[in-house]
Amino acid sequence: MAKRVLIMGAAGRDFHNFNVVYRDDPQSEVVAFTATQIPFIENRTYPPELSGPRYPNGIPIHLEEDLPKLVRELHVDDVVFAYSDVSHEYVMHKASAVMAAGASFVLLGPNATMLEANVPVVAVCAVRTGAGKSQTTRKVVQTLRDQGKTAVVVRHPMPYGNLVAQRVQRFASFEDLDRNDVTIEEREEYEPHLRNGTVVYAGVDYGAILEQAQKECDVLVWDGGNNDYPFYRPTVLIVVADPLRAGHETAYHPGETNFRMADAIVINKVDSATPEQIQEVERSAKELNPDALIILGRSPVTVEDGAQLAGKRVLVIEDGPTLTHGEMLYGAGVVAARQEGAADIVDPREHAVGSMKDIYAKYRIGPLLPAMGYSDQQLREFESMINATPVDVVLIATPIDLRKLVRIDKPAVRVSYDLVEAEGSPTIADALRPVL
Repeated sequence: MAKRVLIMGAAGRDFHNFNVVYRDDPQSEVVAFTATQIPFIENRTYPPELSGPRYPNGIPIHLEEDLPKLVRELHVDDVVFAYSDVSHEYVMHKASAVMAAGASFVLLGPNATMLEANVPVVAVCAVRTGAGKSQTTRKVVQTLRDQGKTAVVVRHPMPYGNLVAQRVQRFASFEDLDRNDVTIEEREEYEPHLRNGTVVYAGVDYGAILEQAQKECDVLVWDGGNNDYPFYRPTVLIVVADPLRAGHETAYHPGETNFRMADAIVINKVDSATPEQIQEVERSAKELNPDALIILGRSPVTVEDGAQLAGKRVLVIEDGPTLTHGEMLYGAGVVAARQEGAADIVDPREHAVGSMKDIYAKYRIGPLLPAMGYSDQQLREFESMINATPVDVVLIATPIDLRKLVRIDKPAVRVSYDLVEAEGSPTIADALRPVL
């Protein structure tokens, strides 16, 4: 009899694992998905158009909080853990709950889930959300372009809308973003690439995406999400570590997997970290992955048009996932506010409404505003918090211009940041030699 399988996920790795390992496996029957981390993705169905002829009614997606009950009621044999950026302790608590309900707990590794491309692949991953993958990926693409290579970016999935419509998505312009009604999180990842003239693919079925994307590039660049490992087997794996969270490279799943597999480790934010923090990450790298190339990177922040923040009361809007499941207490916006002499970072939490209240209750977020917009309603709630917070300036430290998405009734300026290798350090170009 076929094994009855339940996949725990967050609308990303879970769907990929199903597509690659279980969809056509007659010895397995996937009876359900569970969902967490991302709002508004439960109580859906993985549709039959994607699940294939073995699943004519699709596969239901439940809340993860129902997991033990589901294991028992659906007579589940295997529970597959398939999401990222959680502590090792968290993973084993989930394993204990699953096993107490009677099922086996399964982690699928790279050999089981990585697809093979017919072009070189450079993958950019990290040990935690918010370590600096985005600017590292941009640096990789620019370095390839400088060497005459055409790169296409394939982004880790964020399919929070119509899954059938999102099976394969190709973005070549800002109009494509509008046409696909993408979330703020998606815009944050896609816009900077589009602004630089780079085509971006994303979606749900990464086998179908690979078939299409590899036809229009010399090098495929995997732009990772959270701290997941790549869906495609990399020729070069670059992993970004964050010394501001030194020690996390050995304490989070599957970030430690990335750290151990990396061909090159970028220790980012060395301009913000202490020497002791940097040395701790270097010691971890030498112990766990002594053959990896170590690149020291800075991410200097720049305020738009040299705007003056000195003496001003500011509202800081940071990248959402960095503050939520990334657990960072601050990001580039706070760095910029301090650097430019802002008088006060104003706490917006008393103005939270609706789902924004839930975000602050669920995550340990300080006096900052995480950029959120997983639905039109949440976008309006986010907008109301901005306009209700009494400040002189709104500091936008996300990779996109939020002024195009929400109405801000006070002065607003953006913060930008790019990866710069520290003087004397090996470079991204050094890491890319196998594909150059």
